[in-house]
Amino acid sequence: MSERRYGRWRAYAQSKLANLLFAFELQRRAEHTGLDLVSAASHPGYAATNLQHPWSQSRPPGWLLRTAGDLAAQPAAAGALPSLYAATMPDVRSGDFFGPRWFGLRGSPTRVRAAARAYDSATAEALWKRSAELTGVDFAELG
Repeated sequence: MSERRYGRWRAYAQSKLANLLFAFELQRRAEHTGLDLVSAASHPGYAATNLQHPWSQSRPPGWLLRTAGDLAAQPAAAGALPSLYAATMPDVRSGDFFGPRWFGLRGSPTRVRAAARAYDSATAEALWKRSAELTGVDFAELG
C-alpha cells in the first residue's frame, strides 16, 4: 500500500500483480465451491498510451525511450485485444491469462504464463482477505 515510499512504476507493477493474484484466487474459490464462472486475466503488452509519455519526456535519454517505444509498442486499440478476447471468446477457461503473442509486447492475443509470484496461493488468499476487509465486501459464497 506504499505507506512508507511511493514509486509510480513500483505501484503500477504491484497493482498488476494484485490483479492476477485476485483473478487466480477467484478461479480457485469458484472451482472449490462449484460456482459456474470464468475468471480470466489479460494484459495489453506494450501499448502506445500516455502512461509512458511523461517519463520519456522528463529523463535525459527520453529520445531513446521514445524511439524504442515507437519500434516495440502497438496501438492502444491493439492493446485492448487480449482483454476483449478474455471477456468474449468461447474457448476461454477459468484461470487463463492472455497477452500479446510477440514477446508479450505486441501482436494478436494468446495464452501466456504469468510470473511465478502470480500463482502463489498463500499470497492470493491473504490479498483476498485483506481486500474484503478494506472494501467491506463479503464474498461468503466463495469461502
